[in-house]
Amino acid sequence: MFESLDEQIKLDAHKSSSNTERVIRWVLVIAISLIVFGGLYWGVHVMQGG
Repeated sequence: MFESLDEQIKLDAHKSSSNTERVIRWVLVIAISLIVFGGLYWGVHVMQGG
């Protein structure tokens, strides 16, 4: 399908996401991480009876 790695890299560069998509993705990753780790912290805190 592809003759060389160079061609694959060029095609991948055209498919790259825009700046807005990257920012939205990072904001979602950070928000989900805060929710997950916050929930774990809260759960441990509640189980300790504090």
